[in-house]
Amino acid sequence: MNRNCGALSRIVLLLSLILLCGLALPGRPAAELRETPMLAAQVAAGTLPPVAARVPLVPDVVEDIESIGRPGGEMRMLMASPKDTRIMVVYGYARLVAYKPNLEIVPDMLERVEVEGGRVFTLHLRPGHKWSDGQPFTSEDFRYWFEDVAGNKEVSATGLPVVLMPHGEPPRFEVLDEHTVRYTWVQPNPLFLPALAGASPLYIYAPAHYLKPFHKKYADKERLAALVKEAGVRNWSALHNKKEAMYKNDNPEQPTLEPWVLKTRPPSDRLVFERNPYYYRVDSSGQQLPYIDRVVFSVANSKIIPAKTGAGESDLQARYLSFDDYTFLKASETQNGYKVLLWRTGSGSQLALYPNLNVDDETWRQVVRNARFRRALSLATDRHEINQAIYFGLASEGQNTVLPQSPLYRPEYRQAWAEFNVAEANRLLNEIGLKWGDDGLRHLPDGRPIDIVIEDSGESRDKGDVTELIRDSWRKIGIRLFTRPMQLTLFRRRVFSGQTLMSIAKGVENGLPTADISPWEFAPTAQQQLQWPKWGQYFETKGQAGESPELPAAKRLLALYEAWLGAADAAERGQTWQEMLRIWADEVYSIGLIAGVPQPVVVSTRLRNVPEKGMYNWDPGAHFGMYKPDTFWLDDTPAPAASATPASPPG
Repeated sequence: MNRNCGALSRIVLLLSLILLCGLALPGRPAAELRETPMLAAQVAAGTLPPVAARVPLVPDVVEDIESIGRPGGEMRMLMASPKDTRIMVVYGYARLVAYKPNLEIVPDMLERVEVEGGRVFTLHLRPGHKWSDGQPFTSEDFRYWFEDVAGNKEVSATGLPVVLMPHGEPPRFEVLDEHTVRYTWVQPNPLFLPALAGASPLYIYAPAHYLKPFHKKYADKERLAALVKEAGVRNWSALHNKKEAMYKNDNPEQPTLEPWVLKTRPPSDRLVFERNPYYYRVDSSGQQLPYIDRVVFSVANSKIIPAKTGAGESDLQARYLSFDDYTFLKASETQNGYKVLLWRTGSGSQLALYPNLNVDDETWRQVVRNARFRRALSLATDRHEINQAIYFGLASEGQNTVLPQSPLYRPEYRQAWAEFNVAEANRLLNEIGLKWGDDGLRHLPDGRPIDIVIEDSGESRDKGDVTELIRDSWRKIGIRLFTRPMQLTLFRRRVFSGQTLMSIAKGVENGLPTADISPWEFAPTAQQQLQWPKWGQYFETKGQAGESPELPAAKRLLALYEAWLGAADAAERGQTWQEMLRIWADEVYSIGLIAGVPQPVVVSTRLRNVPEKGMYNWDPGAHFGMYKPDTFWLDDTPAPAASATPASPPG
């Protein structure tokens, strides 16, 4: 489970929304609806209802777009794995509530939301909203998920997600009518709306009409047994979970609410998504969105995606591109019909090192749990060299923490243990008894040389360049560094199981929080946190898996997170944030390197409504999702040539 990250410096406070009596966007009626050309023949043949019968009675009318588009066309993108089908859920960004580019949370699929005291949430669906197969999207889909999926131990062994139990107690769930549901907590739940708006959203609904034939409560027993046998799975619940994969998005048979519907069953090297004929959004001229008929993912090795992008084989690309591709991509703009934008990134650090405090090796576990060891590694890292050599001096050097644009920022957090100071690093290592050997290396208490293998998922080339520079500086403190890139699934499995000693990955996702944004990333709350995966898993599973935190400072962070959940006001939440950030900075649970590295975004000169300036961030943001790619459109009229400015890094 994933959770949640003016312009950027003025993030709208979640609880300021809660203070309102409701969260709603009063929309105006759309113009007379116009049929989509791609679907006109099916409508004429009677195999598809007309557009007025496909969209909700009160559709979501988009008005804040640069230009009204023309429907049609195929948008090409490059991906590195058939599993990247899930990226279309991120980019499509159809959510019950969603972030706007100013990071305000507003209704999206929902017609409106009423919030009372931060603890009672009444969700109003759009009457007439349908799944992609034409079946109604109603409160039954919410009831089915709450009672028959999350509430069934055979389907969901751990029960409700943690975000629905912020104080250990589940909400009271009510179906008020066909289009209205209500969730009531005894205490406020500030996590609820951000989770619904997340890049990997909290799904509190499921297509009941599609899934009931795979659920023992509703299915014919003999028929269900035959389906289980045919699918080659253990039991009916495994079959149900395989079919119910809204985020994975790898089952073409499962109906969706996203703008595009998967048409190709993975694995395949060409994945096709076609427009959802029952999509809930229209533009102000009465055209049903999305504008683009089809999105096609071509699967290629991640290492050649920058080259293929530079050859003009993608209409919209940022995934698998990094800053060091900028000069090359810029040089090919004119001849290959695209432009290279540079979007801001919102993570606390472009890259950070994560010592695994849950590593299986007992000797190493004792060493990495010593804060002096982590501080020494940080002091022995030459961030200025990394910035100059790889990022042309454009990045911000320092730890993995909140960015200067956040009201919670303090310079001392970013500067803590971040000065390049080999002498002090050696002093700390001497102090904890890691002695030099005759081989010119430091040794562990059991006599082994201190060889650190840094593992990564191999998704970006700059990781290798960065670790090469760190290898040289760490050698000055008697530590050898090795790297081991691997496939993402294997990488996660090794980290989660304790086989990995140290990893390199992006820093905290949300580097721009306010006091009312959850500080979950700074406490052991999720298995995906690379520095303490087993402690995070323990919290996520409510103690059913993983391990309970052992270090006092980590326990304190978890207690502070719980205190934040129950804080009475923004001032108290801000004080809690500050204590968490102080502990995080001093304990160096992750070793931040640099932040603020621009993200290249390659856009075809034919593609319209893509912002020139944007924030490329996972959560909040969903990468392109926050900018509503359903409003992007392909213009086949002649476009001005791309800039012929000589390639150079941005200044």
